[in-house]
Amino acid sequence: MRTILRFRWVIAAALAALTALLFFLSPDLSRLSEQEDSFQLPNEMTSQQADQILEKAGEGAESISLVLELDGSLTEEKEQNITEYMEDVRSADENIEEVTSPFEREEIRNQLVSSEENVVLVPVSVDGGQEAAVQAGEAVQSLSVPDGMTQYVTGDAIISDAVDETTQEGLERTEGITVVLIFALLLIVFRAVVTPFIPLIAVGVTYLLSQSVIALLAESFGFPLSTYTQVFLVAVLFGIGTDYCILLLSRYKEELSDGHEVKDAIVNTYRSAGKTLLYSGVAVLVGFSAIGFADFAIFQSAVGVAVGIIVLLLVLYTLMPFFMAVLKDKLFWPSKKGAAHQDNKLWKAMGRLSVFRPILSILIVAVVTVPFLLTYDNNISYNNTDEIGSGAQSVEGLNVIESAFGMGDALPLEIVIDSDDDMITKEKLAAVESLARTLNRSDAVDEVRGVTRPTGSVLDSMYVDNQLQDVSTGISDARDGLTEVQNGLSDVQSGLQNMNSRIQESGSGSTGSLNQAASSIETINSRVAGISSQLQQTGNTQEAIQQLSGVQQGLTEVQNGMQQGTQQLSNEQQARANDLASSLDQLTSGVQDAINGLQDINSGLESAETYTREASDASYVRGSGVFVPDDLLENEDFQEGVDQYAFEDRTGMTMEVSLKQDPYSVEAIEAVENVKELVSMETAGTPLEQDTITYSGVPGTNADLENISSEDFTNTIIIILIGLFLILAVLLRSIVQPAFILGGLLLAYYTAMGAAEMIFVQVLDYPGMMWPVPFFGFVMLVALGVDYSIFLFDRYREEAELGVREGLLKAMKKMGTVIITAAIILSGTFGAMIPSGVLTLMQVGTVVVTGLLLFGLVILPLFIPAVVRLHDSPGSLSKQEDK
Repeated sequence: MRTILRFRWVIAAALAALTALLFFLSPDLSRLSEQEDSFQLPNEMTSQQADQILEKAGEGAESISLVLELDGSLTEEKEQNITEYMEDVRSADENIEEVTSPFEREEIRNQLVSSEENVVLVPVSVDGGQEAAVQAGEAVQSLSVPDGMTQYVTGDAIISDAVDETTQEGLERTEGITVVLIFALLLIVFRAVVTPFIPLIAVGVTYLLSQSVIALLAESFGFPLSTYTQVFLVAVLFGIGTDYCILLLSRYKEELSDGHEVKDAIVNTYRSAGKTLLYSGVAVLVGFSAIGFADFAIFQSAVGVAVGIIVLLLVLYTLMPFFMAVLKDKLFWPSKKGAAHQDNKLWKAMGRLSVFRPILSILIVAVVTVPFLLTYDNNISYNNTDEIGSGAQSVEGLNVIESAFGMGDALPLEIVIDSDDDMITKEKLAAVESLARTLNRSDAVDEVRGVTRPTGSVLDSMYVDNQLQDVSTGISDARDGLTEVQNGLSDVQSGLQNMNSRIQESGSGSTGSLNQAASSIETINSRVAGISSQLQQTGNTQEAIQQLSGVQQGLTEVQNGMQQGTQQLSNEQQARANDLASSLDQLTSGVQDAINGLQDINSGLESAETYTREASDASYVRGSGVFVPDDLLENEDFQEGVDQYAFEDRTGMTMEVSLKQDPYSVEAIEAVENVKELVSMETAGTPLEQDTITYSGVPGTNADLENISSEDFTNTIIIILIGLFLILAVLLRSIVQPAFILGGLLLAYYTAMGAAEMIFVQVLDYPGMMWPVPFFGFVMLVALGVDYSIFLFDRYREEAELGVREGLLKAMKKMGTVIITAAIILSGTFGAMIPSGVLTLMQVGTVVVTGLLLFGLVILPLFIPAVVRLHDSPGSLSKQEDK
């Protein structure tokens, strides 16, 4: 430290020059944060895999929704106006790839026009990522909307952009409030004009230098960034930076008050408080460095605070001694007698209680904390629309969609199936339809749409039971047709017999051929009756077809015989014979009709026989009950479903699952897990088993988000607690005391979460705490709160020769003001997040403020000394008061 003091001007000048140089050379951190997709999940998450599959297949375009709320119902005139307006939308931005007309087909109309016909939804496909979607949305918003309707433009990309923008605006408010608050608090603490400027200058230099370093690391090495990086950097650096300055200035003032020379006072300050500061800084550094082990980019982005801590320690060990040496006692002008280093009466009273009446002290802490612990339900929300409030246009659009269509339809779960083979085969389609049927039966699912059911309705023609019913109906029709043929042939037989009698009476011509024909028809009629009876009894179409071939051949022979008879009668050139010949021609025509009818029946039975043979041979029918006939694949409506849901190269497809729950809700996440289980069970042993199945859409992404945030939270807690335990164990040369300290911090954290949940969920009626809050709340509270324990117990080690009770009590009296002031200042910097307008920051701020004040004013002075006292002196729980 004496070397630093000797070269203080050179060091201060070099630090100032470095700060200025990096400020001008480094990129803008705010701009980099906005460009960084910090909400992107790790590549191994199923929603990311789905996005990659879609992008690779050329199906990964972003989409936005144009919502038109009508004044009254939809009319032909409004429909025409919307159709014309869609042309303006198509040309509004170069990134707009496709605008789906709600009036293109009846089934699409049913999906995109509300049942009351007062809301019309127009999906817009955008070529590009989130930035392109936001640009396209802004272009559409600038268009003039047709009269009689209100327009909203919404979509996941637009909402995410609004969250980022709101966060940046909240950061600006937080910075201003933080500086003003710290300055006011320092004025109150030191009652001096000069003193407040020194911490602000030191922390300001730290902040500027940290921003530059982080920006350079992000640009050159991909250092993790998010819109939260700057927010937490401001809160932490200005908070603990000021706290550390107070620790140093208080001890420096105490050294000056003891009569030491300036240089000696500075050296003594850094030998004692400086060492405490170093331990505290390292503990905070460990806490924030542990974030780097998280898998989620937005969590990793807070590791930038660790860079800030390193810079802060550098500044405090170089710039602060400079100000102390240059300003000397004028640093505290005009105060003649500071209060910062005096004994704290409040902590003295609490110290006496916790040291001499530890059981009572612990009971008091329990009364304060237990009610919040018991009411804490760990309600978590994944609805990022709450971040920007219901007044935002994109959120209003979602509300209109929810009211008109239901959010499940607007933001469905998307199942992406990727294969190495053609997906539009009978086997694959049967498996897909069987899967859709299973999913549709789930209590959590409202509707399933895909290739086999493009409008969400079941295609009855794909199911064997319906097909067999059609076959049965066809066979019944064939039997009816055979009966009609029988009746017709009976009429022909009667006609022939009648004609034969007339010929005999007239004594003209030969009746041999007619007798033979009549006899043959009687035999054929008997065979037709037998075929009909057989079909009724056995349904054996193949045997019926063979028999019908023989019948047709017999009828052809009868027809030939009748034609010969006609010729014979015509050749006799008699008037009566001519009349008979004409009648015989009519009877011959009747036989031809019977032949034609039998051919139709034969063709129908052949189709039925072909279907039953193919269905019997199709192994995929068993278990699924689905059979895909050839004519279905050629159906025009079916091909439209293929175009809509299958990849262009037909090696993959998507399925949309509309959930009954709000897609942003925890219930929707549970529904997604249920869907995944059903898919896994249903595809086992099917042609889909070897295909890659992933999940996307808001519900799928939120399910991944829940998994990774929970996993990161658990892992981070373990790493931070282990790291802090080791630091405290080295500092305190104890294993038990670090456990008590960390136990107290965990008590403060869960109590603060319970209090915050009571405020935001039970009072303000939010669905839960935003998903980043438990993670960031824990990191901020525990990593920063440990400082106060180090402040107290490092001083306790200095007073160790006084014994446990006296040593603790003196440490508490000496450090009480510093810790209370530090807790208030750090709480103030995080409290500045509350007016930010960003729900996550408001909730994190509330958790940290509540936890720090609870830890600094209740748990640290009442709980931790009490348990230390009980552990270190178990046999001497004296109730003696401190005289």
